[in-house]
Amino acid sequence: MGHAVLVVDDDASVVNTVRRILEMHDITVETVESGDGCIQKLREGFKGVVLVDIVMPGMDGWDTIQAAVDGGFNQHVIFIMLTGKEVPDAKMDYLKEYVLDYITKPFDAKKLASVVKEYLAYLE
Repeated sequence: MGHAVLVVDDDASVVNTVRRILEMHDITVETVESGDGCIQKLREGFKGVVLVDIVMPGMDGWDTIQAAVDGGFNQHVIFIMLTGKEVPDAKMDYLKEYVLDYITKPFDAKKLASVVKEYLAYLE
């Protein structure tokens, strides 16, 4: 499986917008609506950039990343927070070595695509 982007967000409008933006730049996009769904994709072998929302029902974004690290699913994966929260939670302090970027919503489409492409190039 080549490198792609996994969007983890429970808001369908955000997921659809991000998918459209990235696919316009020839980036392969997969989506899940929960932290559990993200962990399942990682368990199945997903490699690439993971755009994670913080505020989701059940497992939030921070807990999702912690579960990925605990399960050893963070190899060849770059985590980027994509969230409406202007300021990171205290949980970020414990996970900052695993989170390479923090993008707030609303986001600039060109900048999002550029940042994602940079990280994907790094993984190649």
